[in-house]
Amino acid sequence: MQSYTIGQAARLLGVSPDTARRWADAGRVATHRDEGGRRLIDGRDLAAFSVELARTGGEDEAASYTSVRNAFPGIVTAVKLGDVAAQVEIQAGPHRLVSLLTREAVEELGLEVGMEATARVKSTNVHIDRT
Repeated sequence: MQSYTIGQAARLLGVSPDTARRWADAGRVATHRDEGGRRLIDGRDLAAFSVELARTGGEDEAASYTSVRNAFPGIVTAVKLGDVAAQVEIQAGPHRLVSLLTREAVEELGLEVGMEATARVKSTNVHIDRT
């Protein structure tokens, strides 16, 4: 079975290695050591933890009232404004998401490079929620 280092697990979960390390230290996900002393997480354990995290991860945040379930919280990395349309790029962990929306929507949300935002994906559409 494949095992993952703390750094690899953090990348897959979309968090910092420090966060993944704290979760491991708290016993939220089981680890073991390889011959070199590195902490590893079994693939099955990481998969189960990622499902649990997705299910319970948003409990600290305000309730989201949307039918769109594929949420990618991240940081805005680019905003390109046209006369009517706009393009917004978000880096969510290892994922780069690009959304085309109206200039008016970008202005109403106050989207700027460096701010947190959540890209919500349903079918082929990406919706941006300000966080």
